[in-house]
Amino acid sequence: MDMKKRITLELRNRSPAEVVELVVDNSRSADGEVEGLTDEFTELEFLSVVNVGLSSLAKLPSLPKLRKLELSDNNLSGSLETLAQKCPNLTYLNLSGNKIKELSTLEALQNLKSLQSLDLFNCEITSLEDYRESVFELLPQVTYLDGFDQEDNEAPDSEADDDDEDGEDRAGPTGDYGEEDDEEEDEDGSEGREVGLSFQVNQANQDYEDEDDYADEEEDLQGAQGEKRKRDVDDEGEEDDDDEDN
Repeated sequence: MDMKKRITLELRNRSPAEVVELVVDNSRSADGEVEGLTDEFTELEFLSVVNVGLSSLAKLPSLPKLRKLELSDNNLSGSLETLAQKCPNLTYLNLSGNKIKELSTLEALQNLKSLQSLDLFNCEITSLEDYRESVFELLPQVTYLDGFDQEDNEAPDSEADDDDEDGEDRAGPTGDYGEEDDEEEDEDGSEGREVGLSFQVNQANQDYEDEDDYADEEEDLQGAQGEKRKRDVDDEGEEDDDDEDN
């Protein structure tokens, strides 16, 4: 699929001004130029154009809010000056797997004052002697080169950072959900306690009823036994009277 058509599909019935992130990886650029992107993408902050056959950035439109740009696995060997002109607020740039050979090619990035992270994996320039020291000297604003700073400390996970930022934005709703869950748990706990108490009361009532039934049965039994003893005494008295008469 060509790059222009892919961008149209990625819009998904949105206007370009509504798009914050755009990924067109593995689409094809017919002439090695950027196609389908316009100045209307005024809110775009993340753009990924991986493996599309780019050999030039000359037709890249003005993207003033763009912070992260993925350009790995293309055929770029120069024209990086366009980035400073069209994307002045870049903080992250991935040029891995391109045809960048000379340190002088990177001089165009000196005007990207906010650039913090630069990736050049699998570019011929990485085979130069003192490659890392030279790049850090040329681009003092860069903190991380190929994922590590000058002291070989690994760069923090950018996705984790984004999640943290999103988490802060969603702190209010998330907190509300937590309170609702607590309320539900309290309600469930209260219901559970009420059911438990009800069961205990019912059980106690049942025990009392059983005791009352048992007491009634004992009274009936004692009454029957007393009646029997009375009859036996009466019978004995009658026998005695008969013996006296005889």
